[in-house]
Amino acid sequence: MLDLNVSTHRRGFLGSVAATAAAFGLGSVVPQRLVAEAPAGSSLDDPQLDAWLKKIKGKHKQVYDVPEFNGGVGFVWSRVFFMSNAETGTPESDTSVVVILRHGGLPFAMNDAMWAKYKLGEVFKVNDPATNAPSVHNFFYKAPPGTWPIPGMGIDELMASGALFGACNMAIKFYSGIVGKQMNLKPEDIANDWRANLLPTVQVVPSGVWAVNRVQELGCTYCFAG
Repeated sequence: MLDLNVSTHRRGFLGSVAATAAAFGLGSVVPQRLVAEAPAGSSLDDPQLDAWLKKIKGKHKQVYDVPEFNGGVGFVWSRVFFMSNAETGTPESDTSVVVILRHGGLPFAMNDAMWAKYKLGEVFKVNDPATNAPSVHNFFYKAPPGTWPIPGMGIDELMASGALFGACNMAIKFYSGIVGKQMNLKPEDIANDWRANLLPTVQVVPSGVWAVNRVQELGCTYCFAG
């Protein structure tokens, strides 16, 4: 039995479909009955998500909003935040970094197997800097030593420093639909596969914008990195 991390009862799912379509200007292709059935709001009861949010701690807290790859600046700036705080007297243990991977930033929440299987480099138009061709692996995770000009900016290294990563569930639903159509596969099967193959410690969040809002309510300052 798969743990989808986020409860998706039928009415909640319909609401997410309608909201996703609206966000991407696709309202005309969503049956009006689905829009009518979509609830005005939804409730969330997810201990795993609550536990993830409670890891935000310390004196200095920052969230990086990553809706696009944008050269990986969200990862670079995350390391710079840790480094510059350490240089000014605040250790990593008293510093929180949260990275929200949504929209075009989503594939960096997934492992190499998903990049290869679903051709995520082509889907999200992300080239491997080593080949300048659509990437078939998550090159910001476990990169060889010396790859980056700033040490420690790899996703695995940021995680080791305590950075929290969230993956947008709305983006998972939306892009699995696009990939499903291209590959003649069921979107829900793709979405489940993606959730099951997230990088270690990555937390599925109801939506990227939801997470950006919640972590700011917990004291994180906002930085757009996409």
